[in-house]
Amino acid sequence: MHLAKKLTSLLFATAVTGLIVACKVGPNYQRPPVQTPTHYRDLQEDSQRQAQAASYADLPWWQVFQDPKLQELIRTTLKQNYDLQLATERINAARDQLAITRSNLFPQLQGSAIFNGGKESNFQTKFNFLTLAADAAFQVDLFGRLRRATEAARAELLATEAARQTVVLTLVSDVASDYFALRQLDLQLQITNETVNTQVDSVKLTTLRLQRGVANKLEVLQAQQTLDTANATVPDLERQIAQEENAISILLGDYPHDVQRGLALIEQPMPPEVPAGLPSTILERRPDIREAEQVLIASNAEIGVAKAQFFPQIALTGSGGGAFGRSSAFQSLMPSQVGTWSYGAQVSQPIYTGGALRGNLKLAKSQNQQALLAYRQTIQRAFGDVSDALIGYQKLHEVRVRQEQSVADLQESVRLSTIRYKGGTTTYLEVLDGQRSLYSAELTLAQARGNEYQSVVQLYRALGGGWQQ
Repeated sequence: MHLAKKLTSLLFATAVTGLIVACKVGPNYQRPPVQTPTHYRDLQEDSQRQAQAASYADLPWWQVFQDPKLQELIRTTLKQNYDLQLATERINAARDQLAITRSNLFPQLQGSAIFNGGKESNFQTKFNFLTLAADAAFQVDLFGRLRRATEAARAELLATEAARQTVVLTLVSDVASDYFALRQLDLQLQITNETVNTQVDSVKLTTLRLQRGVANKLEVLQAQQTLDTANATVPDLERQIAQEENAISILLGDYPHDVQRGLALIEQPMPPEVPAGLPSTILERRPDIREAEQVLIASNAEIGVAKAQFFPQIALTGSGGGAFGRSSAFQSLMPSQVGTWSYGAQVSQPIYTGGALRGNLKLAKSQNQQALLAYRQTIQRAFGDVSDALIGYQKLHEVRVRQEQSVADLQESVRLSTIRYKGGTTTYLEVLDGQRSLYSAELTLAQARGNEYQSVVQLYRALGGGWQQ
């Protein structure tokens, strides 16, 4: 055992010396230059645009989405969602793979023990022997093949962690988006039910007037048509609500069930402003960009692994051991006279591989070029996402404001038509026509409100907010 320790110490000292003087073939990674725009593209006038260091995405998700029930749904999703659990296990697997790859940088030591006992019948001699042996091996990484492989494995681990952050960002935004869509459908169903109640009264009124001879059949049919339209909308809205609840339930990692509501759609707080921040910060905030860069780092290290295959590989080996035993012929412990130890070195050099090594190097370079293009493409798409989200937020806000004005105008029109009808200066058809237009406009306003909240969610997601906490 003492000999084995000496042997291990010798190999370890040799390994340290080899690593100190060793080099690493292959290119060292340098982040590719990226020319980010000075500002995000939107539809504001240049004089109104201001680059800000702070960004809406710097806020944690619970400050952005302030509905307590929505916050509860997001927290449950981040605990139970299966996609997130799978992403976490992939991190564990990548961490274990890094440990396996990194272990090749250190000496490998194996020990064995063999016990033999018996009796010689001719001499009535009993004996017991214990044989101990140790083998050590170390690959001298003179050209950095093992260190490049470890570098690639470490980058793959970081890429897997960034992929998990992408899952978190996606889940937070998906739950918020589905929740706002659910509250929009709830509002539309509420408007429809109120319209049904109103039109039931209208049908009763026009029928009564027809019976008294002060209304015609057309007025009754018009009132009934508006009621039928509203009644036909109810089951379709209920279908959409149930399916939206199912979608949220799956995100929660649960089977389909009812979803508790919090604030109504018109009560949801809308941020007074949503500063996008400096465009350059998106490179660090968006996890998909970070993942793409780590994949690029890993592919760059694989070029070094492929290049190192052209150079000699050196392995140091050593072994030692001895036997200890007791025999009835000798009453004392007898150290074995067969103590052995050995050491050696092996050098292997590829001579002819039929082009395999060169092809492997070309493959590594091609994969690195693909990773570079994917990295740049990811950045380009990220800026496209932000631009789309900014434009959507600005214009959908305008749509909602103008639709509110349209609903207000129609409400006033219905009020005046009712007064004119009661005064005998117009027919009830004018009132019914105004009510139909108002019902349609209120449904459109509910959709415009929902779209505006969706645009806030999409902008928050595009900027890369919500995964840091």
